[in-house]
Amino acid sequence: MHSPAQSAGILSFAEAYEAVRAYCRRIQASRHFQAEEVPLLQALGRVLAEPVLADRDFPPFPRATRDGYAVRAADLERDEPALLRVVGQVKAGDSYDLPVASGEAVEIMTGAAMPQGADAVVMVEYTERKGPQPAKPELSGKQASAEPLDIGVDSAVEPVKVIDELVEIRRAAAAGENIVPAGAEAKAGQELLPHGTRLGVAQIAMAAAAGAARLKVFAKPRAAILSTGDELVDVAEKPGPSQIRNSNSYSLAALVAAGGGEPVQLPIAPDEEGKLTELIQEGLKADLLLLSGGVSMGKFDLVEKVLKELGAEFFFTGAMIQPGKPVVFGHVAADLQGRKPASREDVNSTVEDRALIQNKSHTGFFGLPGNPVSVMVTFELFARPVLEALSGAEPSHLKSAKARLKKELKTRTGLTRFLPAVIEGELYDPEVELVPWQGSGDLLAAAKANCYLVVPPDRERLAKGEMVTVVLR
Repeated sequence: MHSPAQSAGILSFAEAYEAVRAYCRRIQASRHFQAEEVPLLQALGRVLAEPVLADRDFPPFPRATRDGYAVRAADLERDEPALLRVVGQVKAGDSYDLPVASGEAVEIMTGAAMPQGADAVVMVEYTERKGPQPAKPELSGKQASAEPLDIGVDSAVEPVKVIDELVEIRRAAAAGENIVPAGAEAKAGQELLPHGTRLGVAQIAMAAAAGAARLKVFAKPRAAILSTGDELVDVAEKPGPSQIRNSNSYSLAALVAAGGGEPVQLPIAPDEEGKLTELIQEGLKADLLLLSGGVSMGKFDLVEKVLKELGAEFFFTGAMIQPGKPVVFGHVAADLQGRKPASREDVNSTVEDRALIQNKSHTGFFGLPGNPVSVMVTFELFARPVLEALSGAEPSHLKSAKARLKKELKTRTGLTRFLPAVIEGELYDPEVELVPWQGSGDLLAAAKANCYLVVPPDRERLAKGEMVTVVLR
């Protein structure tokens, strides 16, 4: 016996979004994720199954952060410029192995290891290099200790002492200035990238710096994609007068792949209950099922009916948004995925039976509206966080920004709207403008947009020049 279908009905956007986040937390708390080891570059976009540790201190030596001269800060304490003897040069990858004594400087490049004895770097902009010249009385210690130069004159003439090249330092420097101490970023053995990290470009670079040529990552979740409707034909076919190509399967496959999942495109489901049931049962074998079409109130919108007969639990059967209001979200217990539709006796199962089944493994599903823009919007709002949780990652929040509205917008209250728009302009004063569109079936508008303009449900007018919220794509 299995549980009867349950539904939370139509929710506000905030309620629906929180229902999805709560489901993600359940996944994270209960799911055991499979892992595999892959070469470093193949880990891009994947989620770490075990942390990456520092194999040594980062940086492993005191590192200069500017081109200039490595000096002893105490030599620069006087108000007047200091003349220091240049005793060497060190670039990134090399080392200067002698200690820097008082009155000495070493020319140093960004990224190079600091020589022993030096405790500051003066940027080259505050220095002037001087050629070999006679020693001056004010130079003392090692500055004036060079051997006399044999210039071939009579020994009765006192020889002139000449020192090596000098550098004039025109400003003081504090100890530690323009230096990153050894181990300041991380100590050997410290966790650099924690378990559950989504690996982007910076994380791949960090792993490479730590010598991690291979990484242990979670297996990609498989997301089955099922488009429904007699009006659909495959992308390679020529559509008839009343048919359209199945673009939704490809947009969803691209979104799943970009989100770190493995898309599994199923055949198009006709508007016929038996075949639709068969394909939905096939899709429920994946980690997540994404359906497009068949979730509205029409005579041939059969998706919700079939899912109910399979014993689905619905977390919501609509959200107060535009586009995408008919979106459906729920899950089906693993025990029920291959069963026949529910009988009346099954629907009347006891509370104890229902509780038992709810403790077992489930497959989540989203029934997305069939219009292409609705598919993309509802995936971003609701399906992406679940895919991320199934990947072993902490689900990200919507990436939003503020921009100045270029033209006045009038609408009706009641729905949270996510409208195709373009954000552009200067770095500190971005502007956003709606893309002209013919409704949620307008793929060209979606292709031109780079964000969604968010209109709160209680606003019927947004004024020109007003700062508004956009969700970035």
